[in-house]
Amino acid sequence: MATDQLIRLFTDENRVRVFAAVALGAGTPEEVARAAGVPAKETALALLKLREQGVVRATAADADGGETRLAVAYDLFRQYAREDREATRAAGNPGSGDEDTDQLLRTFVRDGRLVRLPAQWTRKKRVLKHIAEQTFEPGVEYPERTVNEKLRAWCEDGDTDHVTLRRYLVDLQHLRRSEGVYRRVA
Repeated sequence: MATDQLIRLFTDENRVRVFAAVALGAGTPEEVARAAGVPAKETALALLKLREQGVVRATAADADGGETRLAVAYDLFRQYAREDREATRAAGNPGSGDEDTDQLLRTFVRDGRLVRLPAQWTRKKRVLKHIAEQTFEPGVEYPERTVNEKLRAWCEDGDTDHVTLRRYLVDLQHLRRSEGVYRRVA
């Protein structure tokens, strides 16, 4: 996967510094070395690796016969992001069809777990609705113990506990509670 390649590429501190210098406008190896604070030889090695992987490219010389400049290959990053979205959909995570909601969920929900709840109330409600829809079938009755187990799975390694999550779901009427039995509203 392209994402894994990028992660490995940026595990070297010199490559990260060199890439950042190019992203901030340094256009020649000398400018990059100076801006990154990396010796010239190490800058050259980092630039070689970044160019091999396609994340940095040389732009065409200007009409005045000036030298070629280095630039970030932003189109490659956009392509990787597009491929990652398509792979996610193909893996059975079709998304909501709404790009804003999908971006919100990618931010706060990872690998079927809630990383944290958004601070903004409207975003929080959208994330909680997603959790309710993914966890509980409409009309099915769930005892409190089952609800707690299902919500604990969402909260594993996150900042939110299952009791808080359950309270929000009930308060927002995604779940109805009656005599210790919960039901998702259709």
